[in-house]
Amino acid sequence: MAASLWRAVMDSVSGSSSSPLVLDAAPGGGVEFWHGAERAGWLNKQGEYIKTWRRRWFVLKQGRLFWFKDPAVTRASVPRGVIPVASCLTVKGAEDVLNRQFAFELSTPAETMYFIADSEKEKEEWINSIGRSIVQHSRSVTDAEVVDYDSRPQPPPQPKASEESEPAA
Repeated sequence: MAASLWRAVMDSVSGSSSSPLVLDAAPGGGVEFWHGAERAGWLNKQGEYIKTWRRRWFVLKQGRLFWFKDPAVTRASVPRGVIPVASCLTVKGAEDVLNRQFAFELSTPAETMYFIADSEKEKEEWINSIGRSIVQHSRSVTDAEVVDYDSRPQPPPQPKASEESEPAA
């Protein structure tokens, strides 16, 4: 799925697809991934088609998780892939699923991707950083769906039952 997302991004940039995923023309979708990352570091990532593990340098910035072969990321670097975290549903530990220490998973509606960190601390830091980014960049409720109960017009007050039953003098 991540590679599929990357292909959709690249297709939308080149105009060769009718994919609804449209990002800026830059390889990073307009995100300056080469500096000021929210989180960056090595992770092992399972391949999409051939399920081998590859060590990649990951950069989390502005709601996107990029990966590269090399940690020397510059303006000229081209990401090997990118995951828009707003499309992700969950990020959680996956040692029991993979039977591997320091494993975690990132799930989208279409796929679950697996990663392995170098330590328990690194795993927890990645899970926390990605989880925070999912919350910050996902929109579960649109502005039109938000109801401000304090500013809605209020109905006029109704007379109390005791006021209605008192006879006029």
